[in-house]
Amino acid sequence: MQLSALGSASLLVPGFVKSFAAGNAADVNVNGRKLIVLQLSGGNDGLNTVIPVRNDIYYRSRPVIGIRREDTLGLSDELGLNPVLTHLKTLYDSGSLSLLNGVGYEHPNRSHFRSMDIWQSGSSADEIRSSGWIGRYLDHACKDCLTHNTMAVEVDDSLSLSMKGLDVKALAIRDPKQFYNAAHTDYFSALSDSHAAGHQDALPDYLYKTLRETMSSASYIYAHVNAKKTTQAYPDTAIGKRLKMIASLILSGADTKVYYASHGSFDTHVGQRGRQDKLLGELDAALAAFTAEMQAADLFKDVLIMTFSEFGRRVGENASGGTDHGTAAPMFMISGALKQPGIYNPLPDLANLDEGDLRYALDFRSVYATVLRRWLDTPHEVILGPGIQPLTFI
Repeated sequence: MQLSALGSASLLVPGFVKSFAAGNAADVNVNGRKLIVLQLSGGNDGLNTVIPVRNDIYYRSRPVIGIRREDTLGLSDELGLNPVLTHLKTLYDSGSLSLLNGVGYEHPNRSHFRSMDIWQSGSSADEIRSSGWIGRYLDHACKDCLTHNTMAVEVDDSLSLSMKGLDVKALAIRDPKQFYNAAHTDYFSALSDSHAAGHQDALPDYLYKTLRETMSSASYIYAHVNAKKTTQAYPDTAIGKRLKMIASLILSGADTKVYYASHGSFDTHVGQRGRQDKLLGELDAALAAFTAEMQAADLFKDVLIMTFSEFGRRVGENASGGTDHGTAAPMFMISGALKQPGIYNPLPDLANLDEGDLRYALDFRSVYATVLRRWLDTPHEVILGPGIQPLTFI
């Protein structure tokens, strides 16, 4: 019952049992780079995010919700961005955005829960894994660490599968001050101080170790999130607040390598245009503040932002002015260090559908392999298994 106080601070036990201490950074492969994963929850409609402006099939399939060519933000003769994504267009024009079209996997699953598990675990459609791809990266990077602290942080109330390793788990924190206050109540401080080192009973020793490292993590995050104030005006939205917190930690020099945040829901079965445009506009405004922050601090070259959704939507609109669950969707890769910016690959063929859905063009695990190998300097085969080839956008 006493531990429920920590539960209110978004503390996930045993997610803190092994954390990277700031003084132990030499135990892991630290190159200064940061990965920020933005999950567009609910299944973002890719065809109204990146619009095939010269494709008659698109406009015939979407007589109500289709976006007119003259309203889009042109990327090429064939593709345009949703008109609310003005900052992403600026990033595209400056060579800081790589657009990956038709990202998905073989034998796609149209269930939110199962498809999200596939994406978050980095598994094939017929495989069940209890750990996430970032979690397994934590396992690998910290397999020889004596201690660990805050290598990966999810800005949320609970920890997603992506961030859960078999041995090491990330932190889930939405409000650092609340987290700190809950972890440092008189009760927990006295309990931690009262425990004798070298306790012979494994379970109590494990719980006391968890408590001590939780208190340490809370202090570390709270100190760093307040160490250096952001300079940009972030929008007063959920995603704006999350990216502001991430920016604060990066600016402070926190040892966190991976940040994870979600935005949505993009489950637009009804009245899609209004809801999707609002959510994409919020994302665009938050990214505008965040990337300006990183550029002003000369850190944009050390940051890679990756967006994904568990699936796209069907090509044809439904009778409610929305779209139903589909398959492949675009991903945005944003950084000041891209090797292949622009349109990485063509949009899937709208004349060659799989029962009304797009056929995927890129396996999402190839994207993960690229990030692991070329950004986090980690052998991707160890995390994802053999036979997956990295791409070349970084």
